[in-house]
Amino acid sequence: MKAMILAAGEGKRMRPLTDTMPKPLLPIQGKAIIEHHLDRLALAGFEQCVINVSYLGEDIVNYLDARVKPALNVQFSREAEPLETGGGIFNALPLLGSKPFVLVNGDVWTDYPFQGLALPKGMLAHMVLVENPPQHVGGDFAFAPASEQTASQANGSESRGQPRRGLLMTEGEEQYTYSGIAVLDPLLFAGCQPGYFPLPPLFRKAMQSGQVSGELYQGRWFDIGTPTRLDEINQLLAGAE
Repeated sequence: MKAMILAAGEGKRMRPLTDTMPKPLLPIQGKAIIEHHLDRLALAGFEQCVINVSYLGEDIVNYLDARVKPALNVQFSREAEPLETGGGIFNALPLLGSKPFVLVNGDVWTDYPFQGLALPKGMLAHMVLVENPPQHVGGDFAFAPASEQTASQANGSESRGQPRRGLLMTEGEEQYTYSGIAVLDPLLFAGCQPGYFPLPPLFRKAMQSGQVSGELYQGRWFDIGTPTRLDEINQLLAGAE
């Protein structure tokens, strides 16, 4: 399975840091954010990765080209102007192929074990959710009630060390936050046209037909959306060493 990292955004909330440096190259413990993803993907056994670039995109290309002995074969999907999440993925589909692929947002940090990702049969997407962070208390999606889950999908408890899993829906009593990690079938983009469009509406449409599953990850995950949060994760990880 191939992987794709979203790295084309302007990182406006990270200014002034991103005035001269693309967000995926901002350092966490002395290593660029995007390098953390590439190293974890390689550790999980991935061999091919597509990265979409636009804002200061050649800086990302040059930085990664200079890496010594890259563990992944990296291809770049260039965008003259940022195409948003959905448009960027659609633009990269010729590089990704016709099989399901792993998607990772380039502006998060996590220790999620990528080797465990898979797309369940009959699903167009499988999403990794996390507990709602302080900056996003309302969450994004919910697990469908047990009555709507099949026997193979239902796992409302986290017994035997397994994460909560099941079908997802747009609203529910317990909302969780989309982590920016997912497995997508290219068929999720059937009927889409080239251009600028977001990804979440495609998730919501597929949820209506019961074709999106998810799991709740309770390990370390951070949305690096502001300079303050970048400082916080650097301090936290420094303290953990």
